[in-house]
Amino acid sequence: MRIEPLKLMPVISSMPNTSAAAPAEAGKTFSQFLTNALEDVNALQQNAEKASFDLAAGKIQDVSQAVIAAEKASIALQLTMQVRNKVIDAYQEVMRMQV
Repeated sequence: MRIEPLKLMPVISSMPNTSAAAPAEAGKTFSQFLTNALEDVNALQQNAEKASFDLAAGKIQDVSQAVIAAEKASIALQLTMQVRNKVIDAYQEVMRMQV
């Protein structure tokens, strides 16, 4: 029995503008990258809120659209909070170091 080697396939993100933004992100500072990430999370939160209002107003007939928007916003916020917690933990660890 012949075993074929694994072939690595590039991961294609479902986020918009990933191919156009990749070369532009190479020259970004960390603060710019962080600011853009927070703006993206905020946009997802606003989209979820708009979808919720549209569902209540009857503009959206499919409930799954509102649920998907809310879940995207929730997951993005949870990830942001976890990253924030890790950054704070790292900062506190550095502050505990003795010179």
